[in-house]
Amino acid sequence: MAFLGFGKTKKTVGLDVGSGLIKLVVVDHGSDQPVLEQVAITPVLADAIVEGEIMDPAVVSEAIRGLFVTSGVKQKRVVVAVGGRDVIVKKIQVDRMSEADAYDVVRWEAQQYVPFDIEGVELDFQVLDPEGAGLQMEVLLVAAKRELVETRLSLLSDANLDASVIDVDAFALHNAFELNYPDAMTGVSALINIGHEVTNVNVVQDGIPLLTRDLTVGTRRFREGLQRERGMSAEDADALLRGFEKTPELEPFVQSGAEEITVGIERATAFLQTASRDAGTIERIYCCGGGARVPGLAEVIGERLRMNVEVANPLQALEVREGAFGALNVDEVAPLLMQPIGLALRTA
Repeated sequence: MAFLGFGKTKKTVGLDVGSGLIKLVVVDHGSDQPVLEQVAITPVLADAIVEGEIMDPAVVSEAIRGLFVTSGVKQKRVVVAVGGRDVIVKKIQVDRMSEADAYDVVRWEAQQYVPFDIEGVELDFQVLDPEGAGLQMEVLLVAAKRELVETRLSLLSDANLDASVIDVDAFALHNAFELNYPDAMTGVSALINIGHEVTNVNVVQDGIPLLTRDLTVGTRRFREGLQRERGMSAEDADALLRGFEKTPELEPFVQSGAEEITVGIERATAFLQTASRDAGTIERIYCCGGGARVPGLAEVIGERLRMNVEVANPLQALEVREGAFGALNVDEVAPLLMQPIGLALRTA
Protein backbone atom coordinates (compact mmCIF):
# COMPACT_ATOMS: atom_id res chain seq x y z
CA MET A 1 0.00 0.00 0.00
CA ALA A 2 1.39 3.42 -0.89
CA PHE A 3 0.03 6.92 -1.31
CA LEU A 4 1.98 7.86 -4.40
CA GLY A 5 3.64 5.57 -6.92
CA PHE A 6 4.78 5.85 -10.50
CA GLY A 7 7.42 4.48 -12.82
CA LYS A 8 9.32 1.22 -12.53
CA THR A 9 12.99 0.38 -12.20
CA LYS A 10 14.98 -2.72 -11.34
CA LYS A 11 16.55 -0.99 -8.35
CA THR A 12 14.74 0.68 -5.48
CA VAL A 13 16.32 3.21 -3.12
CA GLY A 14 14.80 3.24 0.35
CA LEU A 15 15.47 6.42 2.33
CA ASP A 16 14.71 6.32 6.05
CA VAL A 17 14.90 9.81 7.61
CA GLY A 18 15.25 9.14 11.34
CA SER A 19 15.74 11.52 14.25
CA GLY A 20 19.32 10.41 14.84
CA LEU A 21 20.43 8.78 11.60
CA ILE A 22 19.50 8.89 7.92
CA LYS A 23 19.69 5.45 6.32
CA LEU A 24 19.91 4.70 2.61
CA VAL A 25 19.39 1.19 1.21
CA VAL A 26 19.50 0.03 -2.42
CA VAL A 27 17.76 -3.22 -3.35
CA ASP A 28 18.10 -4.79 -6.80
CA HIS A 29 14.88 -6.40 -8.05
CA GLY A 30 16.35 -7.58 -11.33
CA SER A 31 16.45 -11.28 -10.40
CA ASP A 32 13.93 -13.72 -8.94
CA GLN A 33 14.76 -12.63 -5.39
CA PRO A 34 15.58 -9.13 -4.09
CA VAL A 35 19.27 -8.47 -3.47
CA LEU A 36 20.64 -5.92 -1.02
CA GLU A 37 23.13 -3.96 -3.09
CA GLN A 38 24.19 -1.03 -0.90
CA VAL A 39 23.80 0.46 2.57
CA ALA A 40 24.86 3.96 3.62
CA ILE A 41 24.24 5.87 6.85
CA THR A 42 24.87 9.41 8.03
CA PRO A 43 24.09 11.17 11.33
CA VAL A 44 21.82 14.18 11.44
CA LEU A 45 22.48 17.13 13.75
CA ALA A 46 20.81 16.96 17.14
CA ASP A 47 17.31 18.47 17.24
CA ALA A 48 17.11 18.88 13.46
CA ILE A 49 14.39 16.21 13.69
CA VAL A 50 12.39 15.87 16.90
CA GLU A 51 9.96 12.94 17.36
CA GLY A 52 9.76 12.57 13.59
CA GLU A 53 9.02 16.24 12.95
CA ILE A 54 11.59 18.04 10.80
CA MET A 55 12.57 21.20 12.68
CA ASP A 56 15.36 22.33 10.34
CA PRO A 57 14.63 21.23 6.74
CA ALA A 58 17.78 22.87 5.36
CA VAL A 59 20.05 20.87 7.65
CA VAL A 60 18.22 17.61 6.92
CA SER A 61 18.14 18.08 3.13
CA GLU A 62 21.85 18.92 3.16
CA ALA A 63 22.56 15.72 5.11
CA ILE A 64 20.56 13.72 2.55
CA ARG A 65 22.41 15.30 -0.38
CA GLY A 66 25.73 14.54 1.32
CA LEU A 67 24.72 10.93 1.88
CA PHE A 68 23.96 10.45 -1.81
CA VAL A 69 27.26 12.04 -2.79
CA THR A 70 29.41 9.98 -0.42
CA SER A 71 27.57 6.74 -1.26
CA GLY A 72 27.79 7.33 -5.00
CA VAL A 73 24.10 6.53 -5.51
CA LYS A 74 22.92 8.29 -8.68
CA GLN A 75 19.25 7.30 -8.68
CA LYS A 76 17.05 10.26 -7.79
CA ARG A 77 13.73 8.52 -7.23
CA VAL A 78 13.37 7.08 -3.75
CA VAL A 79 10.86 5.39 -1.48
CA VAL A 80 10.22 7.22 1.77
CA ALA A 81 7.68 6.85 4.58
CA VAL A 82 5.55 8.97 6.87
CA GLY A 83 4.37 8.05 10.35
CA GLY A 84 3.51 9.30 13.79
CA ARG A 85 0.35 10.78 15.26
CA ASP A 86 -0.72 12.29 11.93
CA VAL A 87 -1.06 8.86 10.31
CA ILE A 88 -4.04 6.61 11.02
CA VAL A 89 -4.16 2.88 10.21
CA LYS A 90 -7.48 1.15 10.86
CA LYS A 91 -9.17 -2.10 9.86
CA ILE A 92 -12.82 -1.45 9.00
CA GLN A 93 -15.75 -3.27 7.39
CA VAL A 94 -17.85 -2.02 4.48
CA ASP A 95 -20.45 -3.60 2.19
CA ARG A 96 -18.83 -5.94 -0.32
CA MET A 97 -18.21 -4.35 -3.71
CA SER A 98 -15.50 -4.12 -6.33
CA GLU A 99 -12.35 -2.27 -5.35
CA ALA A 100 -13.00 0.21 -8.14
CA ASP A 101 -16.36 1.09 -6.58
CA ALA A 102 -15.06 1.17 -3.01
CA TYR A 103 -13.09 4.44 -3.02
CA ASP A 104 -16.01 6.80 -2.41
CA VAL A 105 -17.58 4.47 0.13
CA VAL A 106 -14.32 4.02 2.05
CA ARG A 107 -13.68 7.76 2.00
CA TRP A 108 -17.13 8.37 3.46
CA GLU A 109 -16.64 5.65 6.10
CA ALA A 110 -13.21 7.07 6.93
CA GLN A 111 -14.79 10.18 8.38
CA GLN A 112 -15.88 8.08 11.36
CA TYR A 113 -12.32 6.97 12.14
CA VAL A 114 -10.01 9.78 11.02
CA PRO A 115 -9.71 12.56 13.63
CA PHE A 116 -8.71 15.13 10.97
CA ASP A 117 -10.60 17.09 8.37
CA ILE A 118 -11.14 14.47 5.66
CA GLU A 119 -10.50 17.11 2.99
CA GLY A 120 -6.99 17.59 4.36
CA VAL A 121 -5.80 13.99 4.22
CA GLU A 122 -4.24 11.61 1.73
CA LEU A 123 -6.26 8.39 1.87
CA ASP A 124 -5.56 4.86 0.67
CA PHE A 125 -6.97 1.43 1.41
CA GLN A 126 -6.57 -2.25 0.67
CA VAL A 127 -9.28 -4.92 0.61
CA LEU A 128 -8.09 -7.70 2.90
CA ASP A 129 -10.49 -10.42 1.77
CA PRO A 130 -11.12 -9.76 -1.95
CA GLU A 131 -12.21 -13.36 -2.55
CA GLY A 132 -14.59 -13.44 0.42
CA ALA A 133 -18.24 -14.39 0.00
CA GLY A 134 -19.82 -12.48 2.89
CA LEU A 135 -22.02 -9.42 2.60
CA GLN A 136 -19.23 -7.28 4.06
CA MET A 137 -15.53 -7.09 3.38
CA GLU A 138 -12.58 -6.10 5.55
CA VAL A 139 -10.60 -3.06 4.47
CA LEU A 140 -7.30 -1.75 5.81
CA LEU A 141 -7.63 2.03 5.83
CA VAL A 142 -4.67 4.39 6.01
CA ALA A 143 -4.88 8.17 6.14
CA ALA A 144 -2.18 10.80 6.58
CA LYS A 145 -2.47 14.54 6.88
CA ARG A 146 -1.76 16.05 3.49
CA GLU A 147 0.57 18.56 5.15
CA LEU A 148 2.73 15.68 6.39
CA VAL A 149 3.01 14.21 2.90
CA GLU A 150 3.72 17.59 1.33
CA THR A 151 6.44 18.31 3.89
CA ARG A 152 8.16 15.03 3.00
CA LEU A 153 7.91 15.79 -0.72
CA SER A 154 9.32 19.28 -0.14
CA LEU A 155 12.26 17.82 1.79
CA LEU A 156 13.04 15.47 -1.08
CA SER A 157 12.78 18.31 -3.60
CA ASP A 158 15.28 20.36 -1.57
CA ALA A 159 17.63 17.36 -1.68
CA ASN A 160 17.16 17.10 -5.50
CA LEU A 161 15.18 13.86 -5.17
CA ASP A 162 11.71 12.63 -6.17
CA ALA A 163 9.39 10.15 -4.44
CA SER A 164 8.48 7.05 -6.40
CA VAL A 165 6.45 5.82 -3.41
CA ILE A 166 5.37 7.41 -0.15
CA ASP A 167 4.83 4.55 2.27
CA VAL A 168 3.83 4.30 5.92
CA ASP A 169 6.44 3.50 8.58
CA ALA A 170 4.50 0.53 9.93
CA PHE A 171 4.00 -0.98 6.46
CA ALA A 172 7.69 -0.64 5.59
CA LEU A 173 8.60 -2.48 8.79
CA HIS A 174 6.01 -5.12 7.93
CA ASN A 175 7.51 -5.65 4.45
CA ALA A 176 10.95 -6.53 5.78
CA PHE A 177 9.52 -8.45 8.74
CA GLU A 178 7.36 -10.64 6.48
CA LEU A 179 10.27 -11.44 4.16
CA ASN A 180 12.57 -12.48 6.98
CA TYR A 181 10.08 -14.09 9.38
CA PRO A 182 7.33 -15.76 7.34
CA ASP A 183 6.40 -18.00 10.29
CA ALA A 184 5.47 -14.88 12.26
CA MET A 185 2.72 -14.20 9.72
CA THR A 186 0.65 -16.94 11.36
CA GLY A 187 -1.07 -16.05 14.62
CA VAL A 188 -0.35 -12.80 16.46
CA SER A 189 3.15 -11.30 16.52
CA ALA A 190 4.51 -7.96 17.68
CA LEU A 191 7.45 -6.09 16.15
CA ILE A 192 8.91 -3.42 18.42
CA ASN A 193 11.01 -0.83 16.59
CA ILE A 194 13.08 1.04 19.22
CA GLY A 195 14.34 4.21 17.60
CA HIS A 196 16.26 7.30 18.66
CA GLU A 197 13.27 9.12 20.12
CA VAL A 198 10.22 6.97 19.44
CA THR A 199 9.42 3.27 19.84
CA ASN A 200 6.88 1.83 17.38
CA VAL A 201 4.71 -1.07 18.53
CA ASN A 202 3.34 -3.01 15.54
CA VAL A 203 0.97 -5.95 16.06
CA VAL A 204 0.30 -8.31 13.15
CA GLN A 205 -2.38 -11.02 13.04
CA ASP A 206 -2.12 -13.67 10.32
CA GLY A 207 0.03 -11.34 8.26
CA ILE A 208 -2.33 -8.35 8.51
CA PRO A 209 -1.33 -5.18 10.41
CA LEU A 210 -3.71 -5.04 13.36
CA LEU A 211 -2.46 -2.14 15.47
CA THR A 212 0.33 0.44 15.54
CA ARG A 213 1.31 2.57 18.54
CA ASP A 214 4.09 5.10 19.09
CA LEU A 215 5.77 5.41 22.50
CA THR A 216 7.87 8.47 23.32
CA VAL A 217 10.89 6.52 24.52
CA GLY A 218 14.08 5.76 22.64
CA THR A 219 17.85 5.57 22.83
CA ARG A 220 18.19 9.35 23.12
CA ARG A 221 16.63 9.16 26.58
CA PHE A 222 19.15 6.50 27.62
CA ARG A 223 22.04 8.60 26.34
CA GLU A 224 20.84 11.78 28.05
CA GLY A 225 20.35 9.88 31.31
CA LEU A 226 23.93 8.60 31.17
CA GLN A 227 25.18 12.12 30.47
CA ARG A 228 23.13 13.69 33.23
CA GLU A 229 23.49 11.09 35.98
CA ARG A 230 26.84 9.49 35.14
CA GLY A 231 28.63 12.57 33.78
CA MET A 232 29.45 10.87 30.49
CA SER A 233 30.09 12.61 27.20
CA ALA A 234 27.61 11.95 24.40
CA GLU A 235 30.26 9.89 22.60
CA ASP A 236 30.98 7.69 25.64
CA ALA A 237 27.28 7.21 26.32
CA ASP A 238 26.63 6.18 22.72
CA ALA A 239 29.54 3.74 22.84
CA LEU A 240 28.05 2.15 25.98
CA LEU A 241 24.65 1.85 24.31
CA ARG A 242 26.20 0.20 21.25
CA GLY A 243 28.36 -2.14 23.31
CA PHE A 244 27.94 -5.87 23.68
CA GLU A 245 28.17 -6.13 27.47
CA LYS A 246 25.72 -5.20 30.21
CA THR A 247 27.23 -2.73 32.68
CA PRO A 248 26.18 -1.41 36.10
CA GLU A 249 26.15 2.16 34.70
CA LEU A 250 23.61 1.21 32.05
CA GLU A 251 21.39 -1.15 34.06
CA PRO A 252 19.02 1.45 35.68
CA PHE A 253 18.28 3.04 32.29
CA VAL A 254 17.65 -0.34 30.70
CA GLN A 255 15.23 -1.20 33.50
CA SER A 256 13.29 2.08 33.26
CA GLY A 257 13.18 2.01 29.46
CA ALA A 258 12.05 -1.60 29.44
CA GLU A 259 9.31 -0.77 31.93
CA GLU A 260 7.91 2.01 29.73
CA ILE A 261 8.05 -0.12 26.58
CA THR A 262 6.44 -3.05 28.41
CA VAL A 263 3.58 -0.89 29.65
CA GLY A 264 3.03 0.33 26.08
CA ILE A 265 2.87 -3.25 24.78
CA GLU A 266 0.49 -4.29 27.56
CA ARG A 267 -1.80 -1.35 26.84
CA ALA A 268 -1.79 -2.18 23.14
CA THR A 269 -2.72 -5.78 23.96
CA ALA A 270 -5.53 -4.65 26.27
CA PHE A 271 -6.86 -2.33 23.57
CA LEU A 272 -6.88 -5.15 21.05
CA GLN A 273 -8.88 -7.38 23.38
CA THR A 274 -11.54 -4.72 23.94
CA ALA A 275 -11.64 -3.47 20.32
CA SER A 276 -11.97 -6.79 18.53
CA ARG A 277 -13.42 -10.12 19.59
CA ASP A 278 -11.39 -11.77 16.85
CA ALA A 279 -8.06 -10.47 18.11
CA GLY A 280 -5.81 -13.12 19.62
CA THR A 281 -3.12 -12.66 22.23
CA ILE A 282 0.46 -11.86 21.25
CA GLU A 283 2.36 -15.11 20.82
CA ARG A 284 5.82 -13.84 19.90
CA ILE A 285 7.73 -10.57 20.08
CA TYR A 286 10.61 -9.29 17.97
CA CYS A 287 12.51 -6.03 18.36
CA CYS A 288 14.59 -3.98 15.95
CA GLY A 289 15.95 -0.45 15.61
CA GLY A 290 18.88 1.18 17.36
CA GLY A 291 17.45 0.25 20.76
CA ALA A 292 17.66 -3.44 19.89
CA ARG A 293 21.44 -3.06 20.22
CA VAL A 294 21.28 -1.76 23.82
CA PRO A 295 22.81 -4.52 25.96
CA GLY A 296 20.15 -6.36 27.96
CA LEU A 297 17.13 -4.32 26.82
CA ALA A 298 15.39 -7.08 24.80
CA GLU A 299 16.10 -9.55 27.59
CA VAL A 300 14.55 -7.31 30.28
CA ILE A 301 11.47 -6.61 28.13
CA GLY A 302 11.05 -10.36 27.75
CA GLU A 303 11.40 -10.96 31.48
CA ARG A 304 8.75 -8.35 32.27
CA LEU A 305 6.34 -9.74 29.67
CA ARG A 306 7.22 -13.36 30.52
CA MET A 307 7.90 -14.01 26.85
CA ASN A 308 10.97 -14.54 24.72
CA VAL A 309 11.90 -11.37 22.82
CA GLU A 310 14.04 -11.98 19.76
CA VAL A 311 16.22 -9.32 18.15
CA ALA A 312 15.00 -9.36 14.54
CA ASN A 313 17.53 -9.62 11.75
CA PRO A 314 16.40 -7.85 8.54
CA LEU A 315 19.12 -9.72 6.60
CA GLN A 316 18.04 -13.21 7.65
CA ALA A 317 16.33 -14.11 4.36
CA LEU A 318 17.73 -11.36 2.14
CA GLU A 319 20.60 -11.99 -0.25
CA VAL A 320 23.40 -9.48 0.33
CA ARG A 321 25.78 -8.51 -2.45
CA GLU A 322 29.46 -8.55 -1.56
CA GLY A 323 30.64 -5.13 -0.46
CA ALA A 324 27.13 -3.81 0.16
CA PHE A 325 28.07 -2.47 3.59
CA GLY A 326 31.39 -0.90 2.61
CA ALA A 327 33.26 -0.02 5.79
CA LEU A 328 30.19 -0.38 8.01
CA ASN A 329 30.12 -3.08 10.69
CA VAL A 330 27.30 -5.42 9.64
CA ASP A 331 26.51 -6.69 13.17
CA GLU A 332 26.31 -3.15 14.50
CA VAL A 333 24.27 -1.72 11.64
CA ALA A 334 21.85 -4.57 10.84
CA PRO A 335 19.30 -3.85 13.63
CA LEU A 336 18.87 -0.33 12.20
CA LEU A 337 17.84 -1.53 8.76
CA MET A 338 14.41 -3.14 9.13
CA GLN A 339 12.57 0.00 8.01
CA PRO A 340 14.87 1.18 5.18
CA ILE A 341 15.05 -2.38 3.80
CA GLY A 342 11.26 -2.53 3.96
CA LEU A 343 11.11 0.68 1.94
CA ALA A 344 13.61 -0.59 -0.63
CA LEU A 345 11.62 -3.82 -1.04
CA ARG A 346 8.90 -1.73 -2.69
CA THR A 347 8.61 -1.74 -6.45
CA ALA A 348 6.55 1.18 -7.70
